[in-house]
Amino acid sequence: MTTRQSLKARDIMHRNAQCIPAHETLDRAAQQMRKLDVGALPICDNDRLAGMITDRDIVVRCVAEGRDPSKVRAADLAQGTPRWVDADADVREVLALMEEHQIKRLPVIDTKAGKRLVGIISEADLARNLSDEQIAEFVGRVFTPH
Repeated sequence: MTTRQSLKARDIMHRNAQCIPAHETLDRAAQQMRKLDVGALPICDNDRLAGMITDRDIVVRCVAEGRDPSKVRAADLAQGTPRWVDADADVREVLALMEEHQIKRLPVIDTKAGKRLVGIISEADLARNLSDEQIAEFVGRVFTPH
């Protein structure tokens, strides 16, 4: 059994994360989120991570602005460089990235297998795999504005 000190991203991630193609519309993204019972999806363009989209993005940055989700593409909401972590990264690196960028979901890429998306780490994954002290420290840093 892996000890908490030697956990890697691949040990705690949710496997088989599904992407939404960058060209797909937001209504289809919302349908996929409902089907998978998730609140976020990685956006992929030619099998490469292009960003992340959340249910909140769809509501706040599309619907609330009066835009039609059947006409807005997932890529239209992708902003900046997507954050990700290598599957072999130590859990401390995972926590540091999530804390530094105040993100609650982190895609996991296997750089040894063609840089393909292999999973995603969410707060629930952290809660299942880390000590209470690690979780308390993480929550304090991620939910406190810089």
